[in-house]
Amino acid sequence: QVNPVESGGGLVQAGESLRLTCAASRNIHPTYTMAWYRQAPGKQREVVASIIYGGKTFYADAVKGRFTISRDSARNTVYLQMNMLKPEDTAIYYCNIRPRGEPAEKGSWGQGTQVTVSS
Repeated sequence: QVNPVESGGGLVQAGESLRLTCAASRNIHPTYTMAWYRQAPGKQREVVASIIYGGKTFYADAVKGRFTISRDSARNTVYLQMNMLKPEDTAIYYCNIRPRGEPAEKGSWGQGTQVTVSS
């Protein structure tokens, strides 16, 4: 098991920034996909951003230009830099780590970190 552990959530005002960190409990093969998802109250979990082997990234339209995903393979860690936060970004943010080409459901999930953005 990878057992991702997220940190860095909190309460901020609109327009401010947060940096989320997800650390895996063991070494992650560099081909693994690392991703961030979020779930707001009353809504389904949705993908926020992902980074695959070679460094290619994907972003949900709602966060493009504001969020940046990056990984440190030496530390088995993935980050999510969130700038210009909006109240609609309020959610629990989850880290997902999975083998290349596999769906998120076959990966390992963290327990989540709460992000709350006040207006």
